[in-house]
Amino acid sequence: MTETACPRAVLIASGGMDSTVTAYDLASRGIAVTLLSFDYGQRHRVELDYLEKIAARMRVPHERVDLTGVGRLLAGSALTDASVEVPDGHYSDASMRATVVANRNMIMLSVAAGLAVAQGAEIVASGAHGGDHVIYPDCRPGFFEQMNAALLAGNEGFLPDGFRLEAPFLNDAKADIARRGHELGVPFELTWSCYRGGTVHCGTCGTCTERREAFALANVTDPTRYAGPADGVVLR
Repeated sequence: MTETACPRAVLIASGGMDSTVTAYDLASRGIAVTLLSFDYGQRHRVELDYLEKIAARMRVPHERVDLTGVGRLLAGSALTDASVEVPDGHYSDASMRATVVANRNMIMLSVAAGLAVAQGAEIVASGAHGGDHVIYPDCRPGFFEQMNAALLAGNEGFLPDGFRLEAPFLNDAKADIARRGHELGVPFELTWSCYRGGTVHCGTCGTCTERREAFALANVTDPTRYAGPADGVVLR
């Protein structure tokens, strides 16, 4: 009897909580994961070093793509433009618009789809979640529905059966991701969230605030070292 090969997924991974828990979730379902990361000139590219540790812990392939030439063109975001200050607060705050990188998910998902087609993988995966919807239009369900349709149309005749775009936490809160990661034994201490980069999490930028809040709401121990308390930022 011929054994059925396990399904394969190319996951856009950053080294953060969301994509790391997504990687562990996929693996728990018997899916072979390839981590795909991007250096697009982000000021917090230290996240990619953390992803290397995750890949080693999971014993899965990690492909890093150099998009610094593209990132240089995407000025105006606090993540790619040193002249724009990284804001503090919650993702629901208007100030978080400064962290939007134009068309980022479209670009990354397109590259991931190309790799998936080349490898014969059935799944392109993302760790986008419900908390991203307010600020990031390319993290909303409507975008993913249309992107899935575009990938199917753009690669018609070259796709394995069941090819699809997956975002398992698309409608979940960050706290749900923290709980799921805890269930799966995710080494959260090996993940990085802070948009400011550095050697420790700042504790007050949008991603640090969201990270702290997620652990608190999930009642999961936060192993993260922060530079200081969330002064002026109320966890809610």
